[in-house]
Amino acid sequence: MNLDRRGLEIGPFDIFGLTLHPTLHWYGLIIVTGIFCAAAVTAWMAKREGKNPQYVWDGLLWVILFALIGARLWHVLFPSISAERDTAWYFSHFFDLENGPLAVWTGGMSIFGGALGGGLGIILYGYRHRLDILSWMDLGAASLPLGQAIGRWGNYVNQELYGEPTDLPWGIQVDNPPAPYSPDTHFHPLFLYESIWNLLTFGVLLGVWWRFRARLKKGDLVLLYMILYPAGRFMLEYLRIEVTRSGGVNVSQVFSAGIIVFGAVMLAIRHRKDRFRLLTSNKTLTPNETPSK
Repeated sequence: MNLDRRGLEIGPFDIFGLTLHPTLHWYGLIIVTGIFCAAAVTAWMAKREGKNPQYVWDGLLWVILFALIGARLWHVLFPSISAERDTAWYFSHFFDLENGPLAVWTGGMSIFGGALGGGLGIILYGYRHRLDILSWMDLGAASLPLGQAIGRWGNYVNQELYGEPTDLPWGIQVDNPPAPYSPDTHFHPLFLYESIWNLLTFGVLLGVWWRFRARLKKGDLVLLYMILYPAGRFMLEYLRIEVTRSGGVNVSQVFSAGIIVFGAVMLAIRHRKDRFRLLTSNKTLTPNETPSK
């Protein structure tokens, strides 16, 4: 499977004695496509809720900037065990624009770090413009899986996200398989599995928002995302070869499990309070009384 990672090349041409040869990589183009598709859905949802969708486009730069920083920083701090470079190498080659931490176009970004960074971008932008931050984060959480589903195909181009060997007909080959696998080995296309899971997550979150948004509390969609996406990621880690470990522990699985538990507990507590209030209010009624409407 020989894939050209270069999507668009311009030049080369000379400016003031410098030879320039700008190149747009497929990885970056796919990521940008995913971002703008997710932003378009967020803007549509905002308009349906009576919010100003222009805030989505005005704040997008904040979200992208902090998401890129978070995604790359997570990868640098927690590289996979099969990675050629460790954290110390990245920091010692900080300004290496070929393979260093600033070379985000070469791949090597984490969705966990990206989600955290993007969330921080929403918070900072919302605080600056005095927006209802939690309600905007709900809209972002509902559309984020769509962007992830598209963005995962950038991993296909970079041959980054594949699993253990398989005989299944949809197995894929990679140009430089890790030892001890031969070049004709087929691997699980984890990028495809996760892309499908992300689409399902997007469908569920969008459906919940569409059907129950009048009954949802602010932050509910964020909590649902924190349950659904990490659940799929946790399971797929069992098939992954390029596992990120720290002290012998799978970092992604530990983080996923923690996020799932936190999201589920918070969601249960928030809505249990409502059920408790309803039960106690009903108990205070006399037999001839009915709740006021």
